[in-house]
Amino acid sequence: MIKIENLTKRYGQHIAVDNLNFTVNEGEVVGFLGPNGAGKSTTMNIITGYISATEGTVTVDGYDILDNPEEVKKRIGYMPELPPLYVDMTVKEYLDFVFEIKKANTKNKKQEMERIMELVKITDVQNRLIKNLSKGYKQRVGLAQALVGNPPVLILDEPTVGLDPKQIIEIRNLIKDLGRKHTVILSSHILPEVSAVCERVIIINKGRIVASDTPENLSKRLGESSKLSIRIAANEKQAVKVLRDVPGIKYVEAQGVKEPDTVDVWVEAEKDIDVRRPIFNALSRAGYPILQMKSMDLTLEEIFLQVTTQENGEVS
Repeated sequence: MIKIENLTKRYGQHIAVDNLNFTVNEGEVVGFLGPNGAGKSTTMNIITGYISATEGTVTVDGYDILDNPEEVKKRIGYMPELPPLYVDMTVKEYLDFVFEIKKANTKNKKQEMERIMELVKITDVQNRLIKNLSKGYKQRVGLAQALVGNPPVLILDEPTVGLDPKQIIEIRNLIKDLGRKHTVILSSHILPEVSAVCERVIIINKGRIVASDTPENLSKRLGESSKLSIRIAANEKQAVKVLRDVPGIKYVEAQGVKEPDTVDVWVEAEKDIDVRRPIFNALSRAGYPILQMKSMDLTLEEIFLQVTTQENGEVS
């Protein structure tokens, strides 16, 4: 759906985007991450046709942004970090205006506008002036304008800024739903949000891609070991003694009692060694049931910090 090849953007001697290459497939929800000044917004602005690249190509649904800018823009709904709102209009007037400037199909404009307002939950404020809305509602109106014309591609830059926790969950679920019918690029500094919504992440630093994969695969690739948290129906001494004898385990640490007659234990194994079955067998033979076992993979925040502070090449 979106193909970026050898994309470069220079401002004098400063290289904001340095030879980027990546593809976003149809129906994929991709998190686009990076530190401030990494080139995220510049890249998104080039994809949308807002600014031009110094070198390289961007194609959306087979159309080149330079050769066919109107065709590309028809296929993209863009919500920048600061949505382009006309605050002296009512919500309804503004969306009507967006329909006109996007040259969207106005045959069923009323029904489509009602559908979009219901989708982002702004129907109750449709007749209010935008300048009188809260920051959260303004963000929702910004998302609504991106949906006008039902574009197959959505590019969302910090879509939940200013929202309360309940609204964040609602917009998060909405983005998941939109991913069933749209290709979505989501940029956010709220990394748990990206983990919850996105199937894949692309992380850039200093204008270059430093990681591109699912969070799970990046965690496995970047982690130096495999970690598990286990709750065992045994006392601390019994559980630790059994686990230390399991081949492949290099570190065991008790975490105390969180449930009567149990102990929580952290286990660290050699990288790429799956010790779950040996752990189960060893504890089963000893008569100590496992009540809970979960992976302690690297969080997206830990992955982000690791790949944006190291000077190595791309992780993909």
